[in-house]
Amino acid sequence: MVVAILAFMFLTPREIFRDQPRASNIAILHPDNGANVFWIEPELLSSIPEGQRNSRVEALLKARFGKKESVVRLQPIFDAEDAVKGYMAYTRTK
Repeated sequence: MVVAILAFMFLTPREIFRDQPRASNIAILHPDNGANVFWIEPELLSSIPEGQRNSRVEALLKARFGKKESVVRLQPIFDAEDAVKGYMAYTRTK
């Protein structure tokens, strides 16, 4: 019985359990001129209208890091084909 359990643990591929590690959708970058800088993955804001993106980013940052940030500027980053690869969010602590 012990051999069967050990064989199951060590021989079962990870893909079966879908427990692959995921990169964070939000990353903290180095501060820039007193502003905090965050990288936001594009899928977090793709369905949000442009006028509501700042408030959505503020809510995401509060949920992720537990601190209130006020978005000063939200800059989309484009690739060579003009597709949005992500957003740089420049914030200040409230």
